[in-house]
Amino acid sequence: MRKKTIKTYTEFWDFYVSEHSNPINRLLHFVGTTLALVLLFWFLVSGTFIFIPLCLVVGYGFAWVGHFLVEGNKPATFQYPLWSFISDYKMIFYMLTGKMNREVDRVTTSLKR
Repeated sequence: MRKKTIKTYTEFWDFYVSEHSNPINRLLHFVGTTLALVLLFWFLVSGTFIFIPLCLVVGYGFAWVGHFLVEGNKPATFQYPLWSFISDYKMIFYMLTGKMNREVDRVTTSLKR
């Protein structure tokens, strides 16, 4: 069976949300992205630019643990790196504003139809 190619960001967002339905996975993304941003800030302020790649290791490390061990799926980063990166920040914004659970409910309900 062949996977459907996603052509728009709207389609991707629904796919992304379905791949992040487990709250533990979302929490791991939140922790990893937040730590990566804190590290990035620290490395920029302290002038230790050589360590900036560590931000990617931390951010993606937490997210990939969430996908492989918690959610049991493959990260969207491999196929859609830019949209995935953007969606990580959108998801975190939705988590902070209390909208993410509604998004998960909306997408999982539409998939059941």
